[in-house]
Parts: sequence; C-alpha cells; structure tokens
Amino acid sequence: MTIREDLLKKYFATATIGGTVSINDLRDREFNGEPLSQNEVLALANFDHYRIELLNAQTSDMAFHEQYRQLQVLANLADWKDFVNMESFGK
Repeated sequence: MTIREDLLKKYFATATIGGTVSINDLRDREFNGEPLSQNEVLALANFDHYRIELLNAQTSDMAFHEQYRQLQVLANLADWKDFVNMESFGK
C-alpha cells in the first residue's frame, strides 16, 4: 500500500478525527500575518504539491470532483505534520 493510500485511509476510515492543527489552520494563521515555522511552511508547500498532483492525475470530471472533496476534508482535518515529510508521495 502506498503512503498516499495510507494517508487517505487514516482520515476516511476512522471516527477519531480532529483535535489537531490542520493545513487550513496553518493557512488561516498565515493569512492573518502570523509567522509560521519552517516545517509549517514546508507542510503547506507539500500539501499544495500533493493536491495539484492528485487533481492533475484524474481522468474524468467525476473523479476530479471526488478527489477535490477528499482533499478538502484532508485540509480541514489532517494534522499538518503528516505533510512535512512527503518525498515518497506519488512514487
């Protein structure tokens, strides 16, 4: 199983989601002018790269919209630390 599948299963196959700082929480902080650590900035960049990679890989409108919805959930619920070390995503 790839790391990508592990990440998606982690957040779509469990009821114990929440209580963490998410990618969107970091975006809110950044938008409000709060300084972010290097790892937080890296997590945002990695998530953006991951999002673009997944969306560009979709072959139909239906698949694109489903993937887009899943990414919205990840951005809202996934711990930002899950996106710090993403060198092996997509490989």
